Amino acid sequence: MATQTRHQQQPKARDVVIVSAVRTPLCRARKGALAKVPPSTLLSTALSGCLDKVKDGVSPADVQDICIGNCLAPASGNASMRMAQLSASIPSSVPLHTTNRQCSSGLQAVANIANAIQVGSIDIGIGGGVESMSTHPMNKIPMPDVDWSIMKESPTAAMDCLIPMGITSENVAEKYNLTRTQLDTFAAQSHTKAARARDLNLFHDEIVPVGDVRHDDGIRPDTTVQSLAKLKAVFDPEHGSTTAGNSSQLTDGAAAILLMTRAEANKRNLPILGVWRSFSVVGVPPHIMGIGPAVAIPAALQQASLTIEDIDVFEINEAFASQAAWCVEELGISGERVNPYGGAIALGHPLGATGARQIATLLHGMGRSGGRFGVVSMCVGTGMGAAAVLEVEPSFSRL
Repeated sequence: MATQTRHQQQPKARDVVIVSAVRTPLCRARKGALAKVPPSTLLSTALSGCLDKVKDGVSPADVQDICIGNCLAPASGNASMRMAQLSASIPSSVPLHTTNRQCSSGLQAVANIANAIQVGSIDIGIGGGVESMSTHPMNKIPMPDVDWSIMKESPTAAMDCLIPMGITSENVAEKYNLTRTQLDTFAAQSHTKAARARDLNLFHDEIVPVGDVRHDDGIRPDTTVQSLAKLKAVFDPEHGSTTAGNSSQLTDGAAAILLMTRAEANKRNLPILGVWRSFSVVGVPPHIMGIGPAVAIPAALQQASLTIEDIDVFEINEAFASQAAWCVEELGISGERVNPYGGAIALGHPLGATGARQIATLLHGMGRSGGRFGVVSMCVGTGMGAAAVLEVEPSFSRL
C-alpha cells in the first residue's frame, strides 16, 4: 500500500478536489421504497444535499456547470434533469448537460467536470448521476437504429454489442473457468459487508434522505452461499452460473459530487474529501465486456504513476459476480481492499448514478479508515472499462 512520503505531491492551486459527495438511498426497482419517486426528485434531492453539505462556503450560484450521467431516460430526460436542478434552487444561470457512457455514466459525468476544471474552463462544478429503473425499465429499451444488413455482414464484432449483459457474464465465467461456488461466495460477501456497514451506520455521511426514505433496501443480511446455491441460472438455465443472486440489483437512486480547484476550496475554507488524480476509459470485446476494469484500472494507475500495491481501496462495480471476481483475481488485488462496504450485488446498480455513488462511498470510507489512494472502476456495456484514481490527502497538504 501507499506510503505518505513516496507519493507525496506538492499541492497545486489548480488541483481538482472534491469537497462534497452524497447519494440518495439505493432502493430496489419496481418494489422498493423509491419505486414511485420520479428521477427528477431523486436528482433534485442529491443536488440539494450535495450543496447543503457546504452551504457556508458555496452558494448554488457559484456552480459554473453541472454534468449528469443517465442511461435509460428518453430524450425528454434532459428537460427533467434541468428541471431537477432548478427545483434544487440552483439558478438558471448555471448550465447543465447530460452524458451517457452506460454503466460508467456517473463516473464520466464527474470526469467531464474534472476535465473542465483542469483546462481552466470553470473553477467549480457538479458531476453526478441518476437512474430510476422503475420509471424507465431496461426491458423497454428500443433496438438501435442501424442498417441491419450492414451490421450483420460486418467483419468486426458490431452485432456483439447487442448481446444481453447476462450472457456476457456467462461468457466471462466460461472463458475463465469460474465456478458457481466462486460466484455465490463473492455475492454473499457483498451482502455481508453491506449489512455490516449499514448496521454500523457507516453510510450516514454519504446518504441524503428522499422524504422519509433513509436507508438502502436491497441488502439481505441473511444471504449465504448455501441460500444462493438454490437459485436457478437465469441466462443459461442448463449450463449457466449467473443468477439473480450473484448479479447486481435493478435499482433507483442518484448521486452528486461537488468539485473545484484547490485554490477555491482553500479560499472558501472547505475541507477536501479527495483529490482527482486520473481517469481512463478503454475498449474491450463486447461479448466479454465485464473484463473492462482489469484493463482500465492499470491504465488509470499508469496515468497517476501508481501501482496496484499503492491502492488502499478499490470500489469495483459488481455488475456480475463473474466479471468482478475475475477482475479482482486477474489484477492480484487482496479481497479486503475491494468494496469494503459491499457493492452493487447488495447495494444495487442504478446505472447512470453508480460511478458517482462509488466516489461518495470511497471517499467517506477512506476518510474514516485513513487510506490514501482509492480507485473507482466498472465495466461498460458494449465493451468498455472505466477507472478513476482519487487521493485522500494527509492534513498537512494544504497550500
